[in-house]
Amino acid sequence: MSFRNIGYFMKEAWKSLARNRILSIATVSTVAICILILGVAVLMILNAGNFMNRLESDVEMVAYLDKALTRSQVSDIEDEIRGIGGIKSVEFVTKEEALKSLQKSFGGKEYDLRTTIGSNPLPNSYKIKAADPHKVPAIAARVKKIHGVYKVNYGQGVVERLFTVTKWLRTISFVFIILLALGAIFLIATTIRLAIFARRKEIYLMKLIGATDWFIRWPFFIEGILLGLLGGLIAVGILAGGYTSLLNKAGAIYFLPLVRSTNILTNIYISLLLTGSLLGVLGTYISLNRFLDV
Repeated sequence: MSFRNIGYFMKEAWKSLARNRILSIATVSTVAICILILGVAVLMILNAGNFMNRLESDVEMVAYLDKALTRSQVSDIEDEIRGIGGIKSVEFVTKEEALKSLQKSFGGKEYDLRTTIGSNPLPNSYKIKAADPHKVPAIAARVKKIHGVYKVNYGQGVVERLFTVTKWLRTISFVFIILLALGAIFLIATTIRLAIFARRKEIYLMKLIGATDWFIRWPFFIEGILLGLLGGLIAVGILAGGYTSLLNKAGAIYFLPLVRSTNILTNIYISLLLTGSLLGVLGTYISLNRFLDV
């Protein structure tokens, strides 16, 4: 594309938008809605991902030890556990510490578990965290085989269901985003197709006097990019304002790990703008190849 023709291409693109202004406004509005829904979906997925990652990172194993073990044997067990690949941390918990934790969780200040149960029946144990939470079942199976470990508990069944649910949520979210993008491409392609139809005689005359294919195509590409970019700008403006308001109002909700990083949010907004432009290019490309016979 020659720089001296840029002014002409921009003028033709704006002329086409003005000529089909009702359809252009409808397309920009619909694209804005698609990009807005897409942005909301991305933020929801990102925040849900943070929450799910926190849940997954909290998954830990507890290896209960035989009561008859000596200190040396307990130390050897810790060495064996640390020798297993994929271990993030290992913490030894004495039976006294376990009883205090149980008292704190269930006994409170008005009820003394030690007085009720007499001698401490709890065993010594190790709290183990895996570097990859999804490998917890495999690591637990290896820890259980260590001599002196009589039981390993990590919430069997619940953990597997948690991982299954998070996997399906990520898959469904990805499919949802793809469907929204396809819908936006279809709308832009329809708008460009109507613009081509309205200018079919002009295009035919331009072809007769020697205009190249790309000379004819560039105004339509610019029109598609403008439609996508304008829709993206409107969507990002609404999304940024709404999410900032949500962050201000949700400041007291400490248990929700909302994304607050300015860099991450800025990258998301820029990506949405680029996505709008890309959808415009794709929609235009589809229309030109299918409906522009030059």
